[in-house]
Amino acid sequence: MRAASGQGELRRGLLRTCNLAQMTGCRPRPCPACSSRRSVPVPMTGRERKRGAQRRWRKMEKAELEELKEKVPCAAVLEHLGFALDRKESTRRAMKYRRAAEIVIVIHDGKGWFDPLGDDKGDVFRLIEHLKGVPFVEAIKDIASLVGFVPSKPVWQRECREREPDRSIPERWQGRRRPWRGSATWRYLTGARHLPDRVVRAAISAGVLREGPHGSMWAAHLDEDGAVTGWEERGPDWRGFATGGAKVLFRLGRPDAPRLCVTEAAIDAMSLAVLEDLRADTLYLSTGGGWSPATDAAIRALVARTGIQLVPATDNNKQGDVYADRLIALAGETGCVGQRLRPVADDWNADLKTRNGEGEEEANRVPHARRPPQGEASPGFAGP
Repeated sequence: MRAASGQGELRRGLLRTCNLAQMTGCRPRPCPACSSRRSVPVPMTGRERKRGAQRRWRKMEKAELEELKEKVPCAAVLEHLGFALDRKESTRRAMKYRRAAEIVIVIHDGKGWFDPLGDDKGDVFRLIEHLKGVPFVEAIKDIASLVGFVPSKPVWQRECREREPDRSIPERWQGRRRPWRGSATWRYLTGARHLPDRVVRAAISAGVLREGPHGSMWAAHLDEDGAVTGWEERGPDWRGFATGGAKVLFRLGRPDAPRLCVTEAAIDAMSLAVLEDLRADTLYLSTGGGWSPATDAAIRALVARTGIQLVPATDNNKQGDVYADRLIALAGETGCVGQRLRPVADDWNADLKTRNGEGEEEANRVPHARRPPQGEASPGFAGP
């Protein structure tokens, strides 16, 4: 029985081998594919040669495109198209370029970019497509024409860190002290920024302020659960955002407040709180000068509640107008009020400095120097 079973297995194995030979087109013995003898190379068909040539061309084309990207940074494209570097708003890792109301942030050592007013981003080829509205082939020609164009180099006052932080965002935040009366950060906020003690203490009590290096301030951005996702960094000679952090929203005030004032910087949010005498019905917010998907989601979560008044309180410039229009559109989608609140000067901190510098008589003419009586329209409200 065992021998018969073995012969049956052998017979079935031979049948499978024969069927495989028929399926694969193997020639009778000696078959080069099944024999130990050395096989003879099979000539390639015309189609195979064509496919191989296409693969080699694509590989060579990709190498040439990568070489172009190395030779032409995004800054060269922007300067060639009339953009100017905003040194005040730029850092080593994020350089802000402006052309009228258009803004482009260059990142990744000049190899990448994104539009803070929209969702567009990419490499230098995508930048040309975005700005000029041309197809990819035309973008390649434009990039090739800029080989050798050297963009101007900004003079930085802060040395770039050579390595990424070795601690997480929460660990780095917890490792910093809260400001105290007389500390470097306290003196910066109350002196250079004219913020009164009351508002500084309110921000400290809310857990959204920390002592930064060299007398700077860290203002936390929080997600919907109250977790720190990053922080705005502002100081006498430095401004930026936490390395590895994510912009969501800086928040000062009651989390359940029905009135939401959205500014572009934590300093402006606190300055507006001063000018409005820290209204109890208001949550003062800052986007940190950006508009990420997380920021959009956070604002939508806040206005999803009933009886909410959304107040765009962005800067009095073209960028502020763009942000305000976006907030007004969002308010229209959700059915909450979306009336614009505009500073007299460029931003709310400048208004606060003007009030403090010009005396009480001038303060009476500054919007929101005092809260208007109930039922009266505030003079600071205006259309976009």
